[in-house]
Amino acid sequence: MKSYQTTFSIKRLWIILSVGMVVMFGILLLLGQQIYQQAPPIPEAVKSQSGETIFTRADIEAGQNVWQSIGGMQQGSIWGHGSYLAPDWSADWLHREAETLLALSTAPLPAGLSPAQTDAVRESALKEEMRRNSYDPASGIITVSNIRAQAIGQVQRHFVSLYVGSDAASLKLRRDYAFPVHGTLTPAEARQLTAFYFWTAWGATTNRPDQTITYTSNWPHEPLVGNSPTTGTLLWSLASVILLLAAAGALIAYYAKQFDVWRGDILPEGGMATSDLLGQAVITPSMRATAKYFWVVCALFVGQVLLGIVTAHYAVEGQGLYGLPFAEYLPYTVTRTWHTQLAVLWIATAWLATGLYVAPMLGGRDPKFQRLGVNFLFISLLIIVVGSFAGQWAAVHRFFGDLTANFWFGHQGYEYVDLGRFWQIYLLIGLFLWVALVVRGLWPVLRREGSKSLIYLVLVSALAIGLLYGAGLMWGQHTNIAVMEYWRWWVVHLWVEGIFEVFATAIISLLFVQMGILRTSTATVMVLFATIIFLFGGVLGTFHHLYFSGTPTSVIAVGATISALEVVPLLVVGFEAYTRHKVEHEAEWERIYHWPFMFFAAVLFWNLVGAGLFGFLINPPIALYYMQGLNTTASHGHAALFGVYGMLGLGLTLYCMRGLTDVTRWNQKWIRISFWSLNVGLGMMTFLSLLPQGILQTYASIEHGYAYARSAEFIQSPIMQALVWARVPGDIVFAVGVFAFAWFMVQAFMPGRRPGPETATVPKSVL
Repeated sequence: MKSYQTTFSIKRLWIILSVGMVVMFGILLLLGQQIYQQAPPIPEAVKSQSGETIFTRADIEAGQNVWQSIGGMQQGSIWGHGSYLAPDWSADWLHREAETLLALSTAPLPAGLSPAQTDAVRESALKEEMRRNSYDPASGIITVSNIRAQAIGQVQRHFVSLYVGSDAASLKLRRDYAFPVHGTLTPAEARQLTAFYFWTAWGATTNRPDQTITYTSNWPHEPLVGNSPTTGTLLWSLASVILLLAAAGALIAYYAKQFDVWRGDILPEGGMATSDLLGQAVITPSMRATAKYFWVVCALFVGQVLLGIVTAHYAVEGQGLYGLPFAEYLPYTVTRTWHTQLAVLWIATAWLATGLYVAPMLGGRDPKFQRLGVNFLFISLLIIVVGSFAGQWAAVHRFFGDLTANFWFGHQGYEYVDLGRFWQIYLLIGLFLWVALVVRGLWPVLRREGSKSLIYLVLVSALAIGLLYGAGLMWGQHTNIAVMEYWRWWVVHLWVEGIFEVFATAIISLLFVQMGILRTSTATVMVLFATIIFLFGGVLGTFHHLYFSGTPTSVIAVGATISALEVVPLLVVGFEAYTRHKVEHEAEWERIYHWPFMFFAAVLFWNLVGAGLFGFLINPPIALYYMQGLNTTASHGHAALFGVYGMLGLGLTLYCMRGLTDVTRWNQKWIRISFWSLNVGLGMMTFLSLLPQGILQTYASIEHGYAYARSAEFIQSPIMQALVWARVPGDIVFAVGVFAFAWFMVQAFMPGRRPGPETATVPKSVL
């Protein structure tokens, strides 16, 4: 009877998951259609009342491509998305245009007004001028007053001077913003770039037709033009908090009740395995071939951390590294591009390699040509990394004379998908090759008797990894950036943060079952249940990245309420931690897997802190309204990306090293140093530097406006600079952990090495 109930429960969970995903992705696509329809229009021309053409559509689109070619989101941000050292260009243009227009205003005022009343009248006129929507859908023309055209011209001259580097003031700003030394633009390119900046600022200050809120829902906070939080922003934030509390209470109650059942049935029917079953597995040629993937993981990890240290230092010196002209060769835009790209690449490579290693191990043999496929995919990944990085470096240094060539082989300018379109397509093909290799390896398992739900979940999530990365091909060279952002977050949120985690969770549970320490039925129910809870909030939670990206207000409503559910599963991580602690200590042989278990435990901790606490800190619309693009986002990003996905990648690497190396030769000292240094260093850089910077910026954003919080004046202030330096101790501790892990791998893979005092056995002291 118990087996029947378990089977029925698994079938019911599959139905809930399948129907739920159809509904969730249906809503995601439906709101995506609204984004297409209601995105800020790109005009055919921007003209003054006297008929002078200020910008054309061709200028705006070419300006967007110029912006992409110089690094785009890696050199400042647009609508809050991008890097944090240079300004948000939309907010910066908006603030400068408002100040200039206010200074140029010469309209006669009624006599007898006090200075305060005079200022109030002029500011009211400014708001009316800049928020009025003068876009004509029939002609596609935006018409501005002659005086505003004059203000636009003055702001344009500032930005042209900045990008051309024609005077001392511009050169100082270029240094403060860490601009590339050899990345100046031609005057024509700079003027095109200003057309794009103007259009993004226009969308941020112009009311939607027949509405009193802008295309970006009144973001950024700018008192001069009346940009302040909308009523919907406040109400949906309250709704998200209420829903979070209600869902948290319900889930914890249900999870606690079910956990009593799961805890009792957690061990296999025949009891805990008495020996290391994975250690008895035959290491096939294709499994052995994955060893080089893990070497690349280690190399990319080291490279990413070194680039992160250099990138952080540029916030102090701008265009130097302790006086060395480092920026002449690797400017901030390049180091930050490579730093963010490597973060995704080494973590994804660890997960992909795990799939290639585990599939034939579970299948019991290598399919024909499996090793050839593994080796071919490895070579392809190397070509993609080297080729895309070389293209990005060449783009920032202005070696691509043609903007279309840059789009295909250089720098797309969009954070986390910066690589040129050619390399993007190549990587997509590589991912589908990986899916094929995993399916071939697991095919014998599918032909065996018994429950296959965990295998199916691994296969479905593997296929989804390939499909969701394909969302990055849904925009083109001239696509409206509001539409592009919609698809970009499919890749960043759903691909990196969503499906990869489902794949990793399923494959870890599958390994636990294979090790003989977890019952198949219990593992299946727990993984399906966790997947349902995570994806039900995660799919539509994509919209919390898009509140103020030129999207309709429905995005705020759905994103705020549903994305709050993303935090809910993190509230029960204590139960999962207890489960893993319990199964680890059921048998003596499990000491071998102590460090993989420890890294998985770290995943749970940083899931709660980095993804949960720091994530919800910026998740409600009212919070993100003031915090978007500040270092509060960086604190969440570092703690979640490395703390969760990085730690998971390292744990999976250690799992696979169990079969690729002699575990009795593992140097416990170095892996212990690595584990604690990585965790302590991450905590130090987050709590001593990034989070305090973000809180100070948030205060400045609320008090003075968003443009000020991102200005060189504030970023280069003594207290902000001191907080940048406060990151150094954490970076050093973290770097020790990285190099300790690298040295541990060198020793573990070193053939014929004699065991040292801490490597001959796996001592109890590691516990």
